[in-house]
Amino acid sequence: MQPPNIKERIILGIDPGTAVMGYGLIKEIGTKAELISLGVVKMDKIDDHMLKLQRIFEKTLALIDNYKPDCLAIEAPFYGKNIQVMLKLGRAQGVAMAAALARNVEVTEYSPRKIKQAITGNGNATKEQVAAMLQSLLNFKETPDFLDATDGLAVAVCHAFQRFPAGKSGTKKSYSGWDTFVKDNAKRIV
Repeated sequence: MQPPNIKERIILGIDPGTAVMGYGLIKEIGTKAELISLGVVKMDKIDDHMLKLQRIFEKTLALIDNYKPDCLAIEAPFYGKNIQVMLKLGRAQGVAMAAALARNVEVTEYSPRKIKQAITGNGNATKEQVAAMLQSLLNFKETPDFLDATDGLAVAVCHAFQRFPAGKSGTKKSYSGWDTFVKDNAKRIV
């Protein structure tokens, strides 16, 4: 039994794709995280893009209904030169987000670089480096068949790492320009 002040939540992480969607689930208890599940949804045998989107939606709903996550963390599509690929990835991400929103699950999006930085300390890390660090962090030995599974897991772990806001007061202030920053930080200017 956990003391009442220790927060507990389940995070579903998704790496959207139109051929393979990776996912990972972790249970966060206070500052510790444990692996619940990870895997992939393969769609390479489906020719119709709309049927792929339907499968992503249905599988995401099934994961949510089965594991009851408190939140969904999802990887944002990376900038690419092929606009058709970007559109398809954006749609895949959108239907996964729509599935979460249909179940009233909070959604947060992270860039691939932010995820790699959070897991390995290097925003340019390889998929293999991310997978190896996750195995160390979550203490599991199995090597998934697809690195998309550990990519999905990495999004969940990245979200868990965001629990400590920046700044001494616990909140991070954003500024609209240098003028407001200087006015609020006059003592820091030499």
